[in-house]
Amino acid sequence: MTRTMSFHKNCELCTTAGGEILWQDALCRVVHVENQDYPGFCRVILNRHVKEMSDLRPAERDHLMLVVFAVEEAVREVMRPDKINLASLGNMTPHVHWHVIPRFKRDRHFPNSVWGETKRESLPQALDQGSTTALKKAISVRLDQGEPVFMGM
Repeated sequence: MTRTMSFHKNCELCTTAGGEILWQDALCRVVHVENQDYPGFCRVILNRHVKEMSDLRPAERDHLMLVVFAVEEAVREVMRPDKINLASLGNMTPHVHWHVIPRFKRDRHFPNSVWGETKRESLPQALDQGSTTALKKAISVRLDQGEPVFMGM
């Protein structure tokens, strides 16, 4: 994992990858979050410790959002969800990161937020290796062969 400029020893996203790394460049990384209720849940995490999007330079913001949207497209292609949720909260972990969460009408919280009131029990599901590989490839196709990777614009 690339760490530049700022690192906080008490920040989970500074001290760990935050999940299985599917893709990364100098600015950010995309990780798969192991969550049995939400297979295909990904995060886009800034590689340095910054609390707010508005603390980033405009080119960094643009690039980060390009990555978020590419991950959303890849998750939609591979997982075929009923809906995608994008969220950037940071209340518990004040480090710039975006959640890309595939949602299904049968999931545990639908139509509520994944952090909201549970609506039903769900059967634990794991993202199988084939789906993980497909997700990684779909992200890479969009980011490595499309727009140039971040080089400190």
